[in-house]
Amino acid sequence: MSGRHFYLDVGVGESRGVVTLDGRPEHLMIARDGDLQVQTLGARVAARIRSVERSLGLAFPEMGRIAEGGWVEIEVRSEGRSGKGASARWLGAAEGPSRLLAPGPNLEARLTILAKGARIERGPAARALADQAQEEVFETVFLLPGGGSIAVETTRALTAVDVDLGGRPGESAKRAAKAANLAALSHAARVLRLKGLGGLVVVDLAGRGHYGAALLAAARIAFAADNPGVALGAVSRFGTLELTIPRRARPTLDVLVGDGRGPSAITSAMALLRALEREAAGDGGGRFEAVASPEIAGAASPYLARLTGRFGARLGLRTEPNRAGFEVVRQ
Repeated sequence: MSGRHFYLDVGVGESRGVVTLDGRPEHLMIARDGDLQVQTLGARVAARIRSVERSLGLAFPEMGRIAEGGWVEIEVRSEGRSGKGASARWLGAAEGPSRLLAPGPNLEARLTILAKGARIERGPAARALADQAQEEVFETVFLLPGGGSIAVETTRALTAVDVDLGGRPGESAKRAAKAANLAALSHAARVLRLKGLGGLVVVDLAGRGHYGAALLAAARIAFAADNPGVALGAVSRFGTLELTIPRRARPTLDVLVGDGRGPSAITSAMALLRALEREAAGDGGGRFEAVASPEIAGAASPYLARLTGRFGARLGLRTEPNRAGFEVVRQ
């Protein structure tokens, strides 16, 4: 399936928007009940200035808390991420108290903007692709067509993309490296969008004696969808290509993970609810129970009534203290 296609999965407590590029997930957008609207992209907020860093030309507004300083109206231009707050554009003066003046575009509106008039598909296909995209967000290594792979890993300072040549049969080492590097750039662009990563990106290219002009041309095409704001550097003598990508939405992994590297309790709870819904919809007379850890059960329980209202009392939720994760069983 070539080109871009658009999908919207609406579930209990969570909606997910997916964009695919040539059949592979390119964007995953997640909106949950209870998301903090004052820090979402495009939101307009009345905020109080907490402090001003004149040497940097920065002001730090408080959104939702009392602090010293004047009241201003701001628009969120990039959402907060792990360890760092949101950034905003100054619109003018405002009056207190701190509050949301206008929400940013909701998930369906953002997906509609990306679709540019194209059809947005819903239903089982949308759910399957959203599940596929969510699984892929957690992956680190991605295979390239014809052989080789890229590994995408983040640090506090940057995102590193390592190109591994692998075995590309029938090609000389130099030709194989060129083919792998060109493929790596287009795949890296897709994966970075899927993961919602921006800022400084360093691509560690495969091989030596790189075709700098060809790689830069390929990078401009691969990352064109991230404009405006993409900046590319020349291929260095160390075989790396550096670029910066504008940060806009919160990184997808920040939405999905907990304190460690796996899914958070709320992410697992949303998956539990989808699993219960799938089993109940597929078996009109069956009774099903989700058995989960206390954290996941606690996150899922406020939403269970919405499923039982649809499917009746044949759905249940039970906590098992020593369990990791969850399981849906037929009673």
